[in-house]
Amino acid sequence: MMVMVRRREEEYIEVIYRISKEKGYARVKDVSEELGVALSTVSEMFRKLGEKGYINYEKYGVAILTEKGKKLALSLERKHSAIREFFIILGLDERVADENACKMEHIVTREVMDRIAKFVEFIKAHEEPKWVERFKEYCKTGKISPCPKTKKS
Repeated sequence: MMVMVRRREEEYIEVIYRISKEKGYARVKDVSEELGVALSTVSEMFRKLGEKGYINYEKYGVAILTEKGKKLALSLERKHSAIREFFIILGLDERVADENACKMEHIVTREVMDRIAKFVEFIKAHEEPKWVERFKEYCKTGKISPCPKTKKS
């Protein structure tokens, strides 16, 4: 039976992962401060994530991601990174790109995510194409410059 992970659970797993990369574990207080939620709310979510096998947690202790939790955290990190890079390629400010990637990573389908990741990988493997430069200029000015290779009738 596949257990569905809710968006909020994913957000907690991401925060636990970020904190754990620095400390090796996450405490209720750490997550509470980062998410701006009550300690009791974090404790309850830790309990749920523990029941689903994403973290090892004992009341009043620390949370440590299980292999299942790490796998999900890495998947979310890759999604976030690809979406963020996609937005940056489109010429968005890094802060705006990051904020929106945080929201989108939880809702895009695997098919859409795979396509975004491939697009970003393709663009990064090449010197920035002229059309990307022209698109960024269009965003700034609202004027579409003609493609140099377009045939004129």
